[in-house]
Amino acid sequence: MSKVNKVVLAYSGGLDTSVILKWLQTAYDAEVVTFTADLGQGEELEPARAKAKLLGIRPENIFVEDLREEFVRDYVFPMFRANAVYEGVYLLGTSIARPLIAKKQIEIAQQVGADAVCHGATGKGNDQVRFELSYYALKPDIKVIAPWREWDLTSRTRLLEFAQAHQIPIAKDKRGEAPFSVDANLLHSSSEGKVLEDPAVEADAIVYQRTLSPEEAPDKATVVEIGFARGDAVSVDGEALSPAALLARLNALGRANGIGRIDLVENRFVGMKSRGVYETPGGTILLAAHRAMESITLDRGAAHLKDELMPRYAEAIYNGFWFSPEREMLQAAIDKSQEFVSGTVRLKLYKGNAMVVGRSSPHSLYAQDLVTFEDDRGAYDQKDAAGFIKLNALRLRTLAMRRRKTGGD
Repeated sequence: MSKVNKVVLAYSGGLDTSVILKWLQTAYDAEVVTFTADLGQGEELEPARAKAKLLGIRPENIFVEDLREEFVRDYVFPMFRANAVYEGVYLLGTSIARPLIAKKQIEIAQQVGADAVCHGATGKGNDQVRFELSYYALKPDIKVIAPWREWDLTSRTRLLEFAQAHQIPIAKDKRGEAPFSVDANLLHSSSEGKVLEDPAVEADAIVYQRTLSPEEAPDKATVVEIGFARGDAVSVDGEALSPAALLARLNALGRANGIGRIDLVENRFVGMKSRGVYETPGGTILLAAHRAMESITLDRGAAHLKDELMPRYAEAIYNGFWFSPEREMLQAAIDKSQEFVSGTVRLKLYKGNAMVVGRSSPHSLYAQDLVTFEDDRGAYDQKDAAGFIKLNALRLRTLAMRRRKTGGD
């Protein structure tokens, strides 16, 4: 192992990252700096600070930061301007959190003079790629340590034995195998592995932590109005809210109405398929509202181009290329499209569904004079359509005549 003097560890305070902390000290003989990010995962993070102290980390080397507003403002909202969805269903809740964590790790490394960073992602998943691509994009000469690709603690038994040998506290509920793994932040929660690995078996009710089941949701619809300014949500039911507060409000509404559950098999960047159960209550509402806002404010050409670009944008985020030039180029085009995406959208939330029932904007391109069947002012001359159709049919008629000449079907 190459010499490492100081390493910044992405630290949750849980068993795995606590083992990693001690392993870094023993295997690398390195000074460890811990970084714990509050991304709205819903857990008290001060225990992580206490745990780091207990494991011998000096107070000045313990960083616990509230990143909720930055997360939603600078990562989630730009992504939702693109209506980004991976493989048709996944709202990228885990993917979008990784570049921010990596960015803060690099900032802390530069602040404390660390020469390495460390993450706890396994060698089979996407997160190792997302973390490390972000590290290298921001600091190309950084040393990256990925314990799951290096150590021999390849079983739960070995992890527990290492923890016991180094006096790492083990919660009683951590001594047995967890039934599945969970990652959570303000945008979503994801559950994967173990009891969820067979895609033919329905997920048990205990998997769902952020939403009521649609069957248990109220029998009466909840009506909500979301205000937008330049593509970003800014208010709920007329109340102006900060980005994080707004997403939290939508999460509460989505939870109560059973909105945002998906059970999917996705294609990981590393080459395998995996099954996951994701809950994105507020994000599901926000996506429906944003698309409705765009439906009356975006020109057809811009809207269709956005839909063509979106899969590339979503794939870039999923694969870990947030800090890439192609993602930044796409973002510039997407942000330009949002100049007039302002107004309000009204939705009904009912038993797992977020249904748009109204939308209005001072910049609306919807012209009732043009679409009405009661047009008596000559705003649209229906006779003009004949020439339009004939011009568009010209190549089709030419092909048909060729087929007739050659005896084709």
